[in-house]
Amino acid sequence: MTRIDADWLNDPRTVAVLDALEAVGGPGCVRFVGGCVRNTLVGQAVDDLDLATTLKPEQVVQALTAAKLKAVPTGIAHGTVTAVSGGRPYEITTLRRDVSPDGRRATVAFTDDWAQDAARRDFRLNALYADRTGTVFDPTDHGVDDAHAGRVVFVGDAATRIEEDYLRILRFFRFYAWYGRGSPDRDSLAACATHADGMARLSAERVSKELLKLLAAPDPRPAVAAMADSGVLTVLAPEVRDRSRFEALVGRSDDPVLRLSALLPQDPE
Repeated sequence: MTRIDADWLNDPRTVAVLDALEAVGGPGCVRFVGGCVRNTLVGQAVDDLDLATTLKPEQVVQALTAAKLKAVPTGIAHGTVTAVSGGRPYEITTLRRDVSPDGRRATVAFTDDWAQDAARRDFRLNALYADRTGTVFDPTDHGVDDAHAGRVVFVGDAATRIEEDYLRILRFFRFYAWYGRGSPDRDSLAACATHADGMARLSAERVSKELLKLLAAPDPRPAVAAMADSGVLTVLAPEVRDRSRFEALVGRSDDPVLRLSALLPQDPE
């Protein structure tokens, strides 16, 4: 059994949130999920603490209120409530399953099945959960190994995951930029290339936000090269012809906006 150990597990602010939820849902009704588990496993910094719970959103609000913690309904229609404990935010989301994804957003239904919640997530290294003792739960049986090996692989069938939300194509390259080692997963890369035209359905805001996160990686050049080699970059930004300015700038600046500017063609004088 894999375990993690981190200061944030026993932070009094964290304990207060866990105690509040378990007072209503009982032991085991809440687990840490995603980035905080993954980053702790691989020794990277943890910025956000996200929680998954079997409690419905209204129960989460009631539990937090009863414990005199602030509850902010940041995305309650999709099951998300943000708890604020000692000034620190904790995003708490009810376990979900997709009902009718449309390539951009999915209609969801709440569930109490952790495996169903894991099955709708994007990559196996993100479908990781940990309880308050640090015990890690890996429903796909590959997430822990992927995190340690630097593999970014879709949960289940890659094409299905992409068709649920085409932004996952860019997320694949973003997570490869931050956590990948070696060559990108062949099947995942092929699915991204095959479905790249679907990115046209995404809003410019979502695309630019994801692209800037990718370009903020310490060295995004291998990910951008993979995007180019697979044809995804041509679909996303057909005006990009020469990456030499971008390649040269990466070593001199970590500003993702400047890196994006270097990737795009300069206006003629």
